[in-house]
Amino acid sequence: MTELRSLISRNCRLFYKDKGTFFTSLITPVILLVLYMTFLAKVYQDTFTQALTGMVSADDPIIKSLVNASLFSSLLAVSSVTVAFCSNMIMVQDKASGVINDLRITPVKRSVLSLGYYVSTTVSTLTICLITGIIYCIYMAISGWYLTAGELLLILLDIFLLVMMGTALSSIINVFISTQGQMSAVGTIVSSGYGFICGAYMPLSQFGAGLRTVLSFLPGTYGTAILKNLSFAGIFRELSNKGVPSEAIDELKGAFDCVVSFFDTTVELGAMFAVLSVAVVILVLIYVLLNVRASKAKR
Repeated sequence: MTELRSLISRNCRLFYKDKGTFFTSLITPVILLVLYMTFLAKVYQDTFTQALTGMVSADDPIIKSLVNASLFSSLLAVSSVTVAFCSNMIMVQDKASGVINDLRITPVKRSVLSLGYYVSTTVSTLTICLITGIIYCIYMAISGWYLTAGELLLILLDIFLLVMMGTALSSIINVFISTQGQMSAVGTIVSSGYGFICGAYMPLSQFGAGLRTVLSFLPGTYGTAILKNLSFAGIFRELSNKGVPSEAIDELKGAFDCVVSFFDTTVELGAMFAVLSVAVVILVLIYVLLNVRASKAKR
């Protein structure tokens, strides 16, 4: 345990000392927020206003809360995974500089070394996501706060699971990567593509039935849906109190992926958490097996 703590501490210190990597990881969600507000906020506002025409006035603050909840859930869903690829750069840097060879000739087991990279990346990514989450919460509170304490805790749990999934996925890919250029290329691909396939940049309801079926097999889809369900829950309750018909609210839920179906079966919130948790376990096991295999091949 002492060796593991030392490795985790060492990797975290290197991450925070590298101001370029740290601020790049931190500013990425902020840039996404600015881009979202610039290009999509008006589109979402018009969509919500049109959907609630005759039921809620266009200047009602709850319209802005709906837009902010959509931004909050989508951006955190993307950041929780993509930031992990930036945070996991230490693993690649050690390979590129040859430090990994020095670490491997020490008495520290390869499994402990791999676990140290995984845990330190999880800690670093969680730090960034929590800072981002606080910024988003402050921004949401300006227009109206509708989250309960229980919903906020479940949001934190979902972020934690998404970070673990993103860290495991980046760690698996990093096993096969040995240069920073390769890692940067992979990070760019993931950052640009993940938001679309998880339904963050564009609701899955806008995709064709075939593509929606394929995406329903991906755990990121459910991680995003959890955030959307919890972020919108309080606002939908407020809309109901304002006399908005349940049919209109159900239409909004379907349009913005609060309702996700696996073929013809609607996936409940508890099942979404289960799918995401199982995915994390499977990805971590794959990462462990890859390291065990590499260790045997080395010997």
